[in-house]
Amino acid sequence: MTDPDPSFAPPIGTPMDLGDGLRRLLAPNPSAMTFRGTNTYLLGRRGIAVIDPGPEDTRHLDAILAALRPGQSISHIVVTHAHLDHSPLSRRLSQITGAPVLAFGNALAGRSAIMQDLAATGLVGGGEGVDAAFAPDVTLPDGAVIEGDGWQLDVVHTPGHSGNHIALGWGDALFCGDLVMGWATSLVSPPDGDLSDFMASCRRLQTGHWRQFHPGHGAPIDAPQQRLSWLIDHRLSREAAILAELKQAPADAATLARRIYTETPAALIPAATRNVLAHLVDLTTNSVATPLGALSADAVFGLVRR
Repeated sequence: MTDPDPSFAPPIGTPMDLGDGLRRLLAPNPSAMTFRGTNTYLLGRRGIAVIDPGPEDTRHLDAILAALRPGQSISHIVVTHAHLDHSPLSRRLSQITGAPVLAFGNALAGRSAIMQDLAATGLVGGGEGVDAAFAPDVTLPDGAVIEGDGWQLDVVHTPGHSGNHIALGWGDALFCGDLVMGWATSLVSPPDGDLSDFMASCRRLQTGHWRQFHPGHGAPIDAPQQRLSWLIDHRLSREAAILAELKQAPADAATLARRIYTETPAALIPAATRNVLAHLVDLTTNSVATPLGALSADAVFGLVRR
């Protein structure tokens, strides 16, 4: 598989100075889903906000603590969403530092009604997996403001990759979690991910005047509006391909993924199948397609006859 961004290769466990009191620390969890690993951000000059502490890994915990300079302490631990590559280390880091964990809610918070119905069929999240045990000390509604020692974060609820996903505005920069990445499209895996929400969140971010995005994986995004437009157009092109296939005959998500993702490595076809399922659920919500039977991950879908 071709490296999507060979220029982004920071050393694991070494804090990289991004300017204005922001540093990035790469977790030791590279994979097909996480690219080089999870980006943990340390914001502040004295009282430090740790954004996305990352997976349960003692090496990364030690690296975060070692990154603290004389006179610095961790005052806030902020989690963009409850996936296993972003949130689990928050518990131990909070126990050691006494800093509260802040997030939109637990792993099920923000999940839409149709995704709750899918979950009831036994479907569980794919990709890096859900941190089912996650529970923040402080919940952050949309529009909340987190004030720290010389910094402020504005909370934007951005469901789509997960129901409890938030982005964090920092002036004209945004910590965008896994909603937007430069090296790949975001995985939308029902019932945790919801394509209807994903598209709405991308369009909401388009209304902002952002200079730069700091994603959960990969390099900073210096042209965020262009990237948002590309992501939306990409999803619309996938939708068009799915509709073209369904015009030929009803099909399930796995069949459609094999037909549409013809250049995707076999190891990533299960993730592609989740993305197709997300499109099919979105088309069902919009009364364009419908499952021929009960809604489930294995359902065969057909077009709604007009």
